[in-house]
Amino acid sequence: MEKTDIVIIGAGPYGLSAAAHLRQQNSAEIRLFGETMSFWERHMPSEMHLRSAWDGSHIADPDNRLTLDVYRRANGNHRLAFPIPLQDFINYGHWFHKQGGLGADRRKVIRVEQAVEGYELTLEDGASLRAQRVVVASGIQPFVYRPKVFEGLPTALVTHTSDQHEFATFGGKEVLVIGAGQSALEAAVLLHVAGARVEVLVRNSVVHWLGGRLSQWLRAKPISWMFYGKGEVGPPGISLLTQHPNFFRRLPRALQTRLARRAIRPAVAERVVSRAKVRDIVIYTTRFPIQARVARDRIRIHLNDGTERVVDHVVLGTGYRVDITQYPFLSSTVLKKLDIVGGYPRLADGFESSLPGLHFLGAPAAWSFGPLMRFVAGTEFTSRSLTQRILGLARSSVVQGYSEHYSQPNSAGAER
Repeated sequence: MEKTDIVIIGAGPYGLSAAAHLRQQNSAEIRLFGETMSFWERHMPSEMHLRSAWDGSHIADPDNRLTLDVYRRANGNHRLAFPIPLQDFINYGHWFHKQGGLGADRRKVIRVEQAVEGYELTLEDGASLRAQRVVVASGIQPFVYRPKVFEGLPTALVTHTSDQHEFATFGGKEVLVIGAGQSALEAAVLLHVAGARVEVLVRNSVVHWLGGRLSQWLRAKPISWMFYGKGEVGPPGISLLTQHPNFFRRLPRALQTRLARRAIRPAVAERVVSRAKVRDIVIYTTRFPIQARVARDRIRIHLNDGTERVVDHVVLGTGYRVDITQYPFLSSTVLKKLDIVGGYPRLADGFESSLPGLHFLGAPAAWSFGPLMRFVAGTEFTSRSLTQRILGLARSSVVQGYSEHYSQPNSAGAER
C-alpha cells in the first residue's frame, strides 16, 4: 500500500490554495486529489458572473504571486474586469494550478477510514493509500438543498441551479424560479434572455439588493477600509468582523449566529444582475410552494396564498445546506467519531476536527470560523492557519523525538 504524509481531497480554490501553501512551507509529501475547478465548470451557469469583490476573489498563495492581478498581466487578459465572468475565473483556477506546479490525481476518493496511524483512503480504481493527515476541501455540491415539496419529482421537471449549465433549451417554455438570492435571480435573467416565460417566487417580503448609492459611497477606496473587510462578506461593519475569523469565533455563539445570518442572507448584487433586467420578470414576494405534483408532462404547484401554477419546469435557487454526512467518502465509523453540530464539524486551530489529523476547509468550516469560509476570500486565512498548525505539530514531533532519543539509556545504563 502506498503511503504519504498529507492528502487533500478537492481541487477547487480551497484545495489549490492549501496545496500551494503546504508544498512551499512543508517538507512532507502532499497528494492532491480531484479535478481542477470541476464544481465551477459543471455546476454553475456558464454565463454567470462572480458576486464576490475583485480583492475577495484571489485564490491565496503564500507569496501573492498567483493573484488575479498577476493572472491578468501574465496572460494578456487586460480586459478582465469586475464583475468577473465565470469562465475567466475557471481559467484563472487552472492557471493557478499549473503555475503552482501542484499536480493532481484525477481519481476520486471513494472512502476514508481511520487507520492505526492516520487514515486509509480507497480510490475509485480500487487502489489504497495510507495518509497521516487528510484535508477535506470537497466543496458544496453534496449539500444542494431541495425543499421537501419537490422530493421524488423527476429532473425533467425540477432542477437546482447547480444542475443548470446552459439555459438555451428553455426557450419558449414556462419556468418557475424559486429563491431570492443571487443564483435564483441570475438564473431568472438568463432564462428570460433564452426566451423562457419566467416567474420568480420569493418567500420573503422583499428582494435584498446590494450595491445601492450608499454602498457605492462606502466602498470608495479612501474610506472602504473603515466599513468592509477585504472579502466584502456582509454589510458595513459586519464585514470587518467576518474578515477576522479568529476574532469572530470567540464571540458569543448567539451573536455569531445573528451576524452570520445577516452576512449571508439571500441578496442580489446589482453590479452583477441589473435591476433593469429583473424588471422584465414577474416576481411574487411572500409566496412559496406547499405542494407539487406531476401533471402529464408539466408540473402543478400549489402556493401558500391558495393560487397555483402549471409550468414546464421549476428551477430551484434554494442554495446549499452544509451537512458533512453527505460527503460520500466519509465512512460511517469516521462520521460517528466526529463532533458534528447541525451538519458542521466542530473545528479547532488549523481547521482540525475532533478526529486528529482530519481537517475540513471551505463552507463546512463556517460554523467554527464564520461566514468568510463560504467564499474564495477565505482561502488566505484558511491556508495559513492550516499550514501553521501542521508545521507546529511537525516541529513539536521533532523536538519530542530529539528529547526522547537523547534521554534513552545506553547499553551500560548511563544517560547518553
